[in-house]
Amino acid sequence: MPSSPRAVGISAAVVTVAIWTGFIVIGRASAGHVLLPFDIALLRILGASAVLLPWGLWLTRPGGPARGSASLGGLSPLPLRQTVLAGLFGGLLYAGLCYAGFFFAPAAHASVLMPGSLPLWTALLAALVLGDRITPARALGLACIVAGDLTVGGASLLGAFGGGQVWKGDVIFMLAAFSWSVYSVLARRFQLDAVRATIAVTAFAFLTYVPLFALLAGSGLLPTRLAQAPWGEIAFQALFQGVGSVAISGISFVAMVRAFGPVRSTMITALVPGLSALAAVALLGEPLGWNLVAGLVLVTAGILFGVRAGAPRKIADSPIPVRAGGQSHLESRAS
Repeated sequence: MPSSPRAVGISAAVVTVAIWTGFIVIGRASAGHVLLPFDIALLRILGASAVLLPWGLWLTRPGGPARGSASLGGLSPLPLRQTVLAGLFGGLLYAGLCYAGFFFAPAAHASVLMPGSLPLWTALLAALVLGDRITPARALGLACIVAGDLTVGGASLLGAFGGGQVWKGDVIFMLAAFSWSVYSVLARRFQLDAVRATIAVTAFAFLTYVPLFALLAGSGLLPTRLAQAPWGEIAFQALFQGVGSVAISGISFVAMVRAFGPVRSTMITALVPGLSALAAVALLGEPLGWNLVAGLVLVTAGILFGVRAGAPRKIADSPIPVRAGGQSHLESRAS
């Protein structure tokens, strides 16, 4: 049945938040198993490639809908410039940084510093690249989200500087959030189709990361435990990280960005810090305190302020006209 853009955006947001929450908890739990960070990144790319690259070849086949804009030998249905930019920030940098960070810092840190900082990075980048205006109401929403994130994990973040290796994970998580924010703004700037953007990211990662990993691991310069890992762990990581985190949530994220814009989308994903922190309490035995409940309240308030501040008065069922430069007439008025 035909769905309105708003209904599609809401559905995409639910799927994205659910998978991102699982991504943080599973990513941290994976640090206690056999595979190393770059092993998991490889399985993520291979798992996604098994699903998405044949799809890309079908789209770029002779007479296919994306034939005229194909690149990378037909694996990517987007032009080369868009493929490289999206693949670099939304694929290579983000995945590699995330998995490396999980091996230094706990899930609570990832919850605060990755999805929790996305609204800040994205608001700043959208203001610079898209010309979005940070209204007072949106600024209040951002302030509430920051306060909630700091309430959830501020004490542990401050304690990380007392020694150990946790601070390395914190820095890596912040860089990962920045990388994904760049990708989300590019998705809106280029008005990327959700499926084609995800295929392009995977194609770029496959053609760059896989050969580099094989070269470095084969020469002994990059440590790997693929040979020692059980098949069950390998299959699970390829399925969840590749098919789930890339193919499914990659498409749902871009669909959400197209429906709500990059700033409001990353405000919606601000639900992930609280949800992943609760999941870490239940599944990983991380402590539960008053700060977690207070942080959830603040983050929720920030989301409500941000979404209401940026919501258009009416969302039409017809396609939104796009100006030169990638910003729609509707979004221009809303921002």
